[in-house]
Amino acid sequence: MLRHRERHRTDRIAWLRAAVLGANDGIVSIASLVVGVAAANAERSDIMLAGVAGLVAGALSMAAGEYVSVSSQADSERADLARERTELATAPAAELDELTHIYVERGLEPPLARQVAQQLTAHDALKAHARDELGILEETAARPLLAAFASAAAFAAGAVLPIITAALVPNAAVTAVVAVVSLACLALLGALAAKAGGASVAFGAGRVAFWGALAMVVTAAVGRLFGAAV
Repeated sequence: MLRHRERHRTDRIAWLRAAVLGANDGIVSIASLVVGVAAANAERSDIMLAGVAGLVAGALSMAAGEYVSVSSQADSERADLARERTELATAPAAELDELTHIYVERGLEPPLARQVAQQLTAHDALKAHARDELGILEETAARPLLAAFASAAAFAAGAVLPIITAALVPNAAVTAVVAVVSLACLALLGALAAKAGGASVAFGAGRVAFWGALAMVVTAAVGRLFGAAV
């Protein structure tokens, strides 16, 4: 039997969100930090130190935050599955009625809903309830360590761009060049994310670049203010 294959974008949501958030945060945070320090007329060594320190601190912060967040999700999933396992063992008839009602609510006729519930229960009752009652899928189950590593890697990948740029250009041009290169990378990142998600490329690029530009303008102003005061 031939299987009809369709390509959807919903299966990209989890990794796309994590990758875009991490890389975007890396570029915006470190570019703003570099621009702010450079605007205060700092030496190149100070600029590079600030950038590298920001990369390490930011990547570890992203990893820790994502690990704690996803671990909380994993704890909730485990607790829900444990409760469901107990209910299946102590009240199987009620759980079968509950599954039947779910399928009726989704549009099946009661006799067919009952038949589907019985067959899925016989095959793997816990999996059926996890998927259709709790919304827990094996493919999207919480994985704290993987999420932490992915977020840290994405942040570092984004953060290294303004640092490399600052290392290659003359000290007097660091503020302007890092800002331009970072905004270009942000716009490209936003466009790629929008294209992968099926959204407007121009809008995706514009909104990411706007917030990046705002962050860099504010930090540059702060850098100039403190630089002038010193």
